[in-house]
Amino acid sequence: MINEQIRDKEVRVVGENGEQLGLMSSKDAMKMAEDAGMDLVKIAPTAKPPVCKIVDYGKFKYEQLRKEKEAKKKQRTIDVKEIRLSPNIDTNDLNTKTNAARKFISKGDKVKVTLRFRGREMAHMGSSRHILDDFAVALADIAVVEKTPKIEGRSMTMFLTEKK
Repeated sequence: MINEQIRDKEVRVVGENGEQLGLMSSKDAMKMAEDAGMDLVKIAPTAKPPVCKIVDYGKFKYEQLRKEKEAKKKQRTIDVKEIRLSPNIDTNDLNTKTNAARKFISKGDKVKVTLRFRGREMAHMGSSRHILDDFAVALADIAVVEKTPKIEGRSMTMFLTEKK
């Protein structure tokens, strides 16, 4: 809210340089802002009494947009990358998958390791758990197991995240 949109009887006013000007009626605050050639902007509407600041509104909006853009640049979304394995995987293939997972984790992503079972492999689900355990041990230097291996339907899944 700016200038005439402010309908509160009493407001706490902050000057253009950040100094406290104290409590006053919104009309007096408006008059002070006009004399300075600036706008009266409500910056804390939920406070008791509301806090208003005497600033150049265009410059104020520009600064707010710049701060939001900076905050957006610094934030990082974490993706979940999936690596699929089968119970009869060979050691070289497992090493290749481990290296791929290492790349994903070093970039800051989470890794979902899925061990898929087909046909008769379903009968030996319990004995294949060691594959996921070996995978976790191979990445123990940079990753930690977030969710332990769990059977869901025809697959066994485990989540790995970067060590802090």
